[in-house]
Amino acid sequence: MATTAQWVHGARPRTLPMAIAPVIVGSAAAYGLGSFRPLNALLAALVSVMLQVGVNYANDYSDGIRGTDDNRVGPFRLVGSGAAAPGTVKRAAFLSFGAAALFGLVLVALSGTWWLIILGALSVLAAWGYTGGKRPYGYLGLGDLFVFVFFGLVATLGTTYTQALTLNGAAWAGAVATGLIADALLMANNVRDIPTDRVAGKRTLAVRLGDVAARRSYPAMLGIAILAALLLTPSNPWMLLVLVLIPAAAVPSRTMLSGTAGPGLIPVLQQTGFINLGFSLLFGVAEVLGRA
Repeated sequence: MATTAQWVHGARPRTLPMAIAPVIVGSAAAYGLGSFRPLNALLAALVSVMLQVGVNYANDYSDGIRGTDDNRVGPFRLVGSGAAAPGTVKRAAFLSFGAAALFGLVLVALSGTWWLIILGALSVLAAWGYTGGKRPYGYLGLGDLFVFVFFGLVATLGTTYTQALTLNGAAWAGAVATGLIADALLMANNVRDIPTDRVAGKRTLAVRLGDVAARRSYPAMLGIAILAALLLTPSNPWMLLVLVLIPAAAVPSRTMLSGTAGPGLIPVLQQTGFINLGFSLLFGVAEVLGRA
């Protein structure tokens, strides 16, 4: 029976900055539109965090029963380690999805954006389908696309829309940027797992690209993310603040390009999460100062 500490590890708290970042960016864009709603922002954050926890447990369950985690070198897994029964982890995933749905219903009720329920349902299906079901898209090399769409575009633009009922260039630029940084984290994770994923038949984008090209894509995604924010500088010069991230992005990029493998890539995941969080905070400060 898994301990409380093991359940916390299984939820992979280091990935949670990826859930918070798009909400900060989306709320900053809403502030720029003069429509920041703190309660709506909080609800959006709860939805995003619970979806992230849900997808982490779902991946733990699905990869565990398929044997993908049998020789895993990454973070602790509940099913793969034998600490928790597969059915228990599956229930934890769906409880997390249920909590996300509940917070989402309150959010759409407050904002009057009932049509977003459809996007919410698609988000849950995407979270489960990453490694779950008969044909998980994460095993087909489509995980990066879905992460960009749902943890970039949908999370950021949905946050802005439920507060301002409209979108602007800042929301779109921020959505693209956070989506790319989330993809960079996923790429680092999948580069680390190329040897075991290839054996398990998990054809991630990293496996399809090959080790060298996959590693090179990491700094490219971070660079394009920063560039997306810089495109806003003609209307808001404060957006130059995101340039502060360049030294921070250089550290994990150097690790990726150096050929470091296995457990040596685990710090890159945490560093990328903090880069996304740092980006969102700098983006938010720029939006506030730009409106002052």
